[in-house]
Amino acid sequence: MPSQGVRILVATKPVGLWKGHDGLATLVQSLLAEYPFTGRVFVFRAKRADRMKTLFWNGSGLVFAIGLERMATV
Repeated sequence: MPSQGVRILVATKPVGLWKGHDGLATLVQSLLAEYPFTGRVFVFRAKRADRMKTLFWNGSGLVFAIGLERMATV
């Protein structure tokens, strides 16, 4: 888990979520002009905005998490 006070950067344009941690780390460098091994959390969303991936460095490796939005009809 990232520590308290960690900086979170969110990509404003959707990305292909088929990309793995290497592909997302490349996007961090090329699109966000950031270094992926800083401990910051990087958030990417799918085109439909119902899925997201997060990427962060925990000190020994890149941590890659996938989130799905569950929609409920009320």
